[in-house]
Formats: sequence, C-alpha cells, structure tokens
Amino acid sequence: MAGIKSLLTLSFGAAIGLMFLMLACALPVYNTYWPLFVLFFYVLCPIPYCISQRVADNLDGGSSACRELAIFLTTGVVVSAFGLPVILARAQVIAWGACALVLTGNTVIFATILGFFVVFGSNDDFGW
Repeated sequence: MAGIKSLLTLSFGAAIGLMFLMLACALPVYNTYWPLFVLFFYVLCPIPYCISQRVADNLDGGSSACRELAIFLTTGVVVSAFGLPVILARAQVIAWGACALVLTGNTVIFATILGFFVVFGSNDDFGW
C-alpha cells in the first residue's frame, strides 16, 4: 500500500505540470488558450490501460494482445499530446515559448501519470 508521501509527491507533480500549462496560456506575452486542448490528452491517456487491466486476465503474468493494444493506444495519445503544441507553434497559432512551456508541462504530467501507475498499480486486494 502506497503511503501519503507518494500521494503528496504525485499531486505536487501534477500541480507543477498544470502550472506550466497555465503559464503557456495566461502569460501576457502569449495570451492564447489553444494549448489547453492538451488537457483532453491528459484525460484520455490512462483510459486504455485501465480498461485492459479490467479485461485481460492476470493469471500468467505475461503479455496479452489486449494489454499490448492498450499500451499502443496510450503511446499514440502521449505522442499526440507532444505533437499538438509543436503543430500549433509551427502554424504560428501559439508562440514557440508557449510550446516549450506546454512540452515541459506534458513531460511532468505524463511522468506523474506513470508514477501513479507504478505506485498504485500493484494487484493487491486493497486496490481498486
């Protein structure tokens, strides 16, 4: 069972990542809210893996087609989250500084999501 320190660390990481995202939107130099579309990718990221955890049987401990598909879809969502700000900056919808802030926030948020699954993803009887 994960302790309160890991929960606080994960919440601090999420707050720092969202701060970078808000800075990319709200600073007077950039003043555009297009980077907030990355929030959809934050919500979509853990869904395929959570569904595969429920569907796939964990009896053999190896890999299954369902789990591999979930990892593939999650990777597609993460790559899309990193690609969207670059495309927006390339099309000159947002500034490159805002793109750098969004990419930094993406790195922190996805590391936090990965940390959540590492800390709370064990298959014990007390989990979800």
